[in-house]
Amino acid sequence: MKWAVLFGVCLLISGVAIRLSAVLASRLGIMDRPGGHKQHETSTPFVGGFGVLAVLISVPLLGNWLFVDFIWSPLPGLPGLLVGAVAIFLTGLADDIWGLGFKPRLIIQALVALSMVLIGGVELRSLGEILPGGHVDLGWLAIPMAIFSTIGLINALNMIDGIDGLSGSVSLVSLALVAMLAHSADSVGYVFFIVALMGGIGGFLYYNLRYPGNHRARVFLGDNGSMLLGFLFAWLFIVLSQGEEDQEAVMTPVTALWLFALPLMDTVGVMIRRIWQGKSPFRPDRHHLHHLFVCADYRVCDIVALAVTIQLLFGLIGIAGLLFGVPEYLMFWLFIGVCGAYFLGILRPSRIVPWLRSLNGWLGLPSVKVRGIFIGYLRKEKCREVLGVISEKLGSDYDYQVTVHQMAASSSEERRVYCVVHIPTEGNDQLIGRIQRDALRIKRRLAKQRGIDVRLFISRNTENDVRSVSIAMTGRGSRRADRRCAQSTLIYSKEYGQRMIRSEGAGFEFSVPPGGG
Repeated sequence: MKWAVLFGVCLLISGVAIRLSAVLASRLGIMDRPGGHKQHETSTPFVGGFGVLAVLISVPLLGNWLFVDFIWSPLPGLPGLLVGAVAIFLTGLADDIWGLGFKPRLIIQALVALSMVLIGGVELRSLGEILPGGHVDLGWLAIPMAIFSTIGLINALNMIDGIDGLSGSVSLVSLALVAMLAHSADSVGYVFFIVALMGGIGGFLYYNLRYPGNHRARVFLGDNGSMLLGFLFAWLFIVLSQGEEDQEAVMTPVTALWLFALPLMDTVGVMIRRIWQGKSPFRPDRHHLHHLFVCADYRVCDIVALAVTIQLLFGLIGIAGLLFGVPEYLMFWLFIGVCGAYFLGILRPSRIVPWLRSLNGWLGLPSVKVRGIFIGYLRKEKCREVLGVISEKLGSDYDYQVTVHQMAASSSEERRVYCVVHIPTEGNDQLIGRIQRDALRIKRRLAKQRGIDVRLFISRNTENDVRSVSIAMTGRGSRRADRRCAQSTLIYSKEYGQRMIRSEGAGFEFSVPPGGG
């Protein structure tokens, strides 16, 4: 119960801080505007880091005031952590506003990491038993490796921050797994810190994640938030994997790799690919894992769900290896093998994207290219009944247009008519999901009529004319008949929604009310 209260309080602190920051950013014109390699279409405030920073500053106050009856020990080196966090947050904010080059960012990140070591006393002294026969102690390389690792984690989280809800959701899963390990080791102070941080991310996801009623992100994490979270992850992983003078390590360094596997693999794989092609490893492109999913026509919410699942599986593998005493070197080389397989997969996007698209169909997920529902093929006299079923099942909750087409006559073909329900989705993931459910309802309703095929209507053209039939349709059915759709004639068209706009047609006349058949 105490952890739930702490999470809720921090979620509220983060939500309020982000809300106030978003209003201020809008008035000052400090917005993330569309353009370049960015995918969003509207200007959006990048203030997610304000919520995380507000929670981070509140942690000492919460521990000493609001949770006074909650026994916990303040974290060692917390002042140094706060100094580094504020510095990295301001660096990210400056990058968001003015667009710093990668060289100034790396220099500042290195200085912040150095302050973490010198002020906070955080050093990466050992890599664990990554080779058979003993631990790999770093000696004089402890400080350089701590700096290198911190820079790596900061940029890893920054690079996966490409679509709504992705970096925040992956971070939330990783933190939950780290909290489990810290709790099992009775490290109450770290559990307190991690749960508070999870609340800060939860407050951000309320504005950034796509869910019913929020079909696009209202704020972005920005470099200020992603760099801050990456820095906090680096601090947590180093401290918890190296232990302290009076406390053993909570995890091994190899376990930390698995707990942050997806961002690490994606970042390293993409940078190696850029070097392989003779490009700068810091040059932005669209070959990250989430970009490949986007190219394969996945919805944003499905990409986030799959990424969270992948990270959860990786994290559980790392925890299982730790709990069951699997040798560290086996877990390390298994991780390297997974990274190698990932790199080979993204090396040729033209090969992996079709496979991802097939996986999307196998999982039964709707494509982001869904533009409606296809119903065919039927006799002309059945149109009235079918249109009645469409109106009954879809109602008037959202706008849609129903068109009826008749294919060119053939020798013995009786079923020459098909219907298309055109629905403007406009990137609304929830609407696309609803279209899939409505298509299933129509399919069940028409199941008794043999030969009628109900499928999702997929547009392969962004400039889609509702009267055009040069559009792909997914699902089982006659490919030969689908090709003949290009020679069809529009015989009926009607628009539905909150109000009926237009009805026109030829060949037969009837009317179906918007609310039902």
